[in-house]
Amino acid sequence: MTGGRKEGRARLTAPDGETPVIVLVRPQMARNIGSTARAMANGGLFHLRIVAPRDGWPQPDAYPAASGADVILDHAQVFDSVAAAVADCHRVMATCPRPRHVVMPVRTARAAAEDLRDIAGRGLRSAVLFGPERAGLENDDVACADTLVRYPLNPEHMSLNLAQAVMILAYEWWTAAEATPPRALMTNETRIATKGELETFLGRLVAELDASGFLDHAEKRPGMVRNLRHWFQRGEVTEQELRTLHGVVTELSRGRMRRGRPDVAPPWG
Repeated sequence: MTGGRKEGRARLTAPDGETPVIVLVRPQMARNIGSTARAMANGGLFHLRIVAPRDGWPQPDAYPAASGADVILDHAQVFDSVAAAVADCHRVMATCPRPRHVVMPVRTARAAAEDLRDIAGRGLRSAVLFGPERAGLENDDVACADTLVRYPLNPEHMSLNLAQAVMILAYEWWTAAEATPPRALMTNETRIATKGELETFLGRLVAELDASGFLDHAEKRPGMVRNLRHWFQRGEVTEQELRTLHGVVTELSRGRMRRGRPDVAPPWG
């Protein structure tokens, strides 16, 4: 039985192999379950289990909050207890904002995601428990887990809603195997200029500045030229930007010649 919408559904397909199961323990609001599905879909998590939902399941009000991640809600499984929900799992982690007087390994979300990737890579099934909105997991819930997950957030205001807590873990799970470089320069249809192209432009610029009289001070000229070079060499100038700068220098040169300043033979040919 499902309560999903046919329009606006995202085409989500779980990958081959194991991915972590998200277990919501006694969730109280349908919209929070839907928002959790949305967060899961963003992070490439597909398996949702719900333990003793306060208002039963399925809940039609969950689907608008899922923002198209309806298939996750459609395939959500419902259990009466945490033990039953994780019975087929090999490893279980529990998100816990406060210590519960237990001796147990503790992971940040990033470290937990790395462990979850390793567990999945060995063909084992893992689950992560998230407690109800108001009080979080109880001691008996945590007793079903082998690892605690705690988020190192502002200790003066460590307050996340259910979907936010799932989103943090889903993000770390996704980025643990994401190949996107952490830093990049978006060049669109152009490219980074070579040092030779940059040198050609700098030679032209300095020649025009000499002709205009800007570099007439013999003692200051070397330092001024170095400053210009450092400025352009410091970043990754694109080929399109150099073409624009060449156009700027051309127009400035034409204006100088119209005012009667002498022209110079350009070194770039």
